[in-house]
Amino acid sequence: MSGSENPAGDAPLIGITSYLEQARTGVWDVRAAFLPETYIRAVTDVGGIATVLPPQPVTPEIARRIVGSLDGLIVAGGADVDPRRYDQQPHEMTAAPREDRDAFEDALLRAALDVELPLLGICRGAQMLNVALGGDLIQHLPDRVGDDRYQLGDAEFAEIEVEVDRGTRIAEVLGEDRRARAPLYHHQSIGRVAEPLQVTSRTADGVIESVELPAAPFCIAVQWHPEEYERDRRLFAGLVDAARAHRDARLSPRPEVRR
Repeated sequence: MSGSENPAGDAPLIGITSYLEQARTGVWDVRAAFLPETYIRAVTDVGGIATVLPPQPVTPEIARRIVGSLDGLIVAGGADVDPRRYDQQPHEMTAAPREDRDAFEDALLRAALDVELPLLGICRGAQMLNVALGGDLIQHLPDRVGDDRYQLGDAEFAEIEVEVDRGTRIAEVLGEDRRARAPLYHHQSIGRVAEPLQVTSRTADGVIESVELPAAPFCIAVQWHPEEYERDRRLFAGLVDAARAHRDARLSPRPEVRR
């Protein structure tokens, strides 16, 4: 049963990481939590409840408390990951680091993986997952592919079709049709793949577009932006279904041990 077929009372809570950005509304010009509505709709369209998680001071204990309140987690797209996290010097095209968001998402990822919280990484989220587990990034794809085909600029998504590998968790989520329409907007990508991760799709020129953690019940990350394509909510439905199962398993009474 997909998430969209379940009653609202059964809806799992999905946390979505976000930006802290300077924002202006009315007479106010302040730093504010910011997340495109497309992420929220992608969760609510398939029967989940979306809650926004802004960067904030974090410790392992705080991260565990946040994760413990959720049924699933989306690590959303956004700014470049600080290259110091994977022992590289910044490329001239790498944006200034967002240390608050890097630290917050790293802590959430580690806490989520510890308790096998269902997880979906999107664009930057895929990169953060790889870096948190010991991999690194290609800081500027045009150096490798020769042009800006993966990030056209001016908020214009490039669109390609990605086909994921058979026998993978993401293939199970996508179902009989292993193809997905992939809106792309990334000038960086996964480079050296962290040892626990499995690559599940690449473009024709070898750029990694999805990975997953086979040891986890549901840990999928894609380099594309599925939230931008409203006609295909399969990844979000898969997350919501996994989140519901995770919650139900957590809340189910443990069998008594006879002595």
